[in-house]
Amino acid sequence: MFRFLEGENVDFNYEVDLSRLTSFQRMVLEEVRRIPPGVTLTYGELARRVGKPKAARAVGSALKKNPLPLIIPCHRVVGTRGVGGYTGGLEIKIKLLEAEGANWAVKA
Repeated sequence: MFRFLEGENVDFNYEVDLSRLTSFQRMVLEEVRRIPPGVTLTYGELARRVGKPKAARAVGSALKKNPLPLIIPCHRVVGTRGVGGYTGGLEIKIKLLEAEGANWAVKA
């Protein structure tokens, strides 16, 4: 994790058991794994990617169920008016985004 926070590209490609989650939660978290380092999506963009364009809040709720936030990088999902929430705290979310060189400025 320290290498990651220092900006090194670290492979977090591990199998994660999501069987205790709903199919929607699994679908959201599997899509989040496809977001590359340094890239952010809004909750609404992620909702559209999973075929539920009006489900931005449900996407946020699904992200709260993320069992492994570094392996399933939910910090890459941001709000339209700011960085959004994060289970580990906003300071950590911002540090993770900065470590990846992500542009998480307010999105239109």
